[in-house]
Amino acid sequence: MEVNYSGDIMTLNMGPQHPSTHGVLRLELKTDGEIVADAIPHIGYLHRCFEKHVENVDYAGVVPFTDRMDYCAAMNMELGYVLAVEKLMGIEVNERTRYLRIIMAELGRIASHLIAAGTYGNDIGSFTPFLWCFRDREDILDFFEETCGARLLYNYNCIGGLTQDIKPGLEDKILKFLDRFEPEVDNLNRLLSDNFIFIKRTADVGILSPEKAISYGVTGPNLRGSGVRFDVRKDEPYLGYEEFDFDVQVGKGEHGRLGSCWDRYMVRIREVLESCKIVRQAIAKLSPGDVRENVPKRIKPPKGEVYMRTECPRGELGYYIVSDGSPKPYRLKVKSPCFTVMSAFRDMCKGTMIADVISILGSIDIVLGEIDR
Repeated sequence: MEVNYSGDIMTLNMGPQHPSTHGVLRLELKTDGEIVADAIPHIGYLHRCFEKHVENVDYAGVVPFTDRMDYCAAMNMELGYVLAVEKLMGIEVNERTRYLRIIMAELGRIASHLIAAGTYGNDIGSFTPFLWCFRDREDILDFFEETCGARLLYNYNCIGGLTQDIKPGLEDKILKFLDRFEPEVDNLNRLLSDNFIFIKRTADVGILSPEKAISYGVTGPNLRGSGVRFDVRKDEPYLGYEEFDFDVQVGKGEHGRLGSCWDRYMVRIREVLESCKIVRQAIAKLSPGDVRENVPKRIKPPKGEVYMRTECPRGELGYYIVSDGSPKPYRLKVKSPCFTVMSAFRDMCKGTMIADVISILGSIDIVLGEIDR
């Protein structure tokens, strides 16, 4: 956005401890009164040398480190990695493993989007949705804890399958949760999504046009919020997602211009219901079987390279692995959806009000552990 500024430009630092920055992030704001002339993000406060570090860890030992990238969607982080290694080794898992992975990944997507919606409402000034969303998220974490013993960092997916099967009766518990949870989404919409003040704070704010979203390489709900119907689960299916009936949700510009903060937020709310549909279908498809393929204890993929991408809650996550035939990756590179969308953040903030910066930052739903790695 081109804006003519008349006053003196003042530099303000927002963060790195600001409660609305969704992680350790510093924003250098250039302001003309209440108008933002520029918003320069400074990242790297959570950098832990992940990509270099895993060159000294065997393939199986990398999984716990992937959990810690997007710690709000750890199931999805580790799934992408094990799929990449399995693709490199030519391993095909059985149907039960595939469907259980889909169930856990979609439950992880719901839990992640609940964090996004709850904290976003809190950023704007609405506290009750935050409590509602975290109440429902706790039920999903209970399922994860019952399955693998952890509530945040799971180490559940492994090369060749899963560390263990689900406990008997978990499917019924999940279905009961979905029956209770789906009507709660309508309550959330009545309280927050359709709230007049919330719409005024988010609609026509932080516009990201479809052309700019594509040019910046934005993916996931942030891209779909701009009206671009692209989802890796549909366009390049993995795990058998092509067998499932679900819709790709996109922004529609219902309140002002397309690609606003409200559109990005609403895509996530609607995706939650699509994930519920997928989980129900996957549970119906479950059949008895083992959840581990016969793979060597010492994983040594053949020489070569592989790229695998999956649709995580925050967008397209890609793993590029180069193998030299040893038990450790020669090179591992991660394509991070949060890192990519931060390149567009600066453009989205120019010409907005200072208070709008919080709305824009919350709408792109970033996790700094994944950006910095």
